[in-house]
Amino acid sequence: MNAIAMSNQEAPAANIKMRAAGVDVSYGNKQALFSVNVQIEANTVTALIGPSGCGKSTFLRCLNRMNDVIDGCRVTGQISLDGEDIYSPAIDVVELRARVGMVFQKPNPFPKSIYENVAYGPRIHGLADSRAELDDIVEASLRRAGLIDEVRERLDEPGTGLSGGQQQRLCIARAIAVEPEVILMDEPCSALDPIATAKVEELIDELRARYTIVIVTHSMQQAARVSQRTAFFHLGEVLEQGETGQIFTNPVDGRTQAYITGRIG
Repeated sequence: MNAIAMSNQEAPAANIKMRAAGVDVSYGNKQALFSVNVQIEANTVTALIGPSGCGKSTFLRCLNRMNDVIDGCRVTGQISLDGEDIYSPAIDVVELRARVGMVFQKPNPFPKSIYENVAYGPRIHGLADSRAELDDIVEASLRRAGLIDEVRERLDEPGTGLSGGQQQRLCIARAIAVEPEVILMDEPCSALDPIATAKVEELIDELRARYTIVIVTHSMQQAARVSQRTAFFHLGEVLEQGETGQIFTNPVDGRTQAYITGRIG
């Protein structure tokens, strides 16, 4: 099968972790997403790219129902996690957000110690029966986030005292401490310097062995570096999705090519 024919091909069903079908989102009378269909493969980094205001972050927030907290926001269509409709009335939203964690654009550590930032989620979800178990979760999460060696002697110090890049890795440690299945990242490097960005990108590549990751990024270079699959959003629609290499080197839709080459943005 040639590359063009494969552009919008769905991945094998067994490898699909999340699936969006016919998703529309409106804020009051303004529609932000139009019949969006996206497949998210397990243990893969999927990048959502496109111009500002095209619906990338709106879609990302649909995946763990963060849009529920926005007055006037209406989501229709279906989004499933392991085949289960996450908008079903039977779904526990707190549990869903433990399974589908989120890292935001600006690092937002709690005004607590480094230790308590990571321990907070496991504690409220009852994941540790003792302080020793909690200690192990905190250390393992900081290790996976590539931060343990930098903070081992500072666990009682405020998380807000870390550098921007360290704070973002602390937020990643906080997200993975509750053992999510999916991690959503909304422009996680936009507030970071190039060195901190490189560390977070390296971390994303390591984390996909354990987690499914969806990242919104304005940087096409970053999308090319960290993702295996890419979906291109434009004016609230997904125009094209597929393997990242194919999207960047041989896109099917002329608007995708125009965006990637900088003619639109």
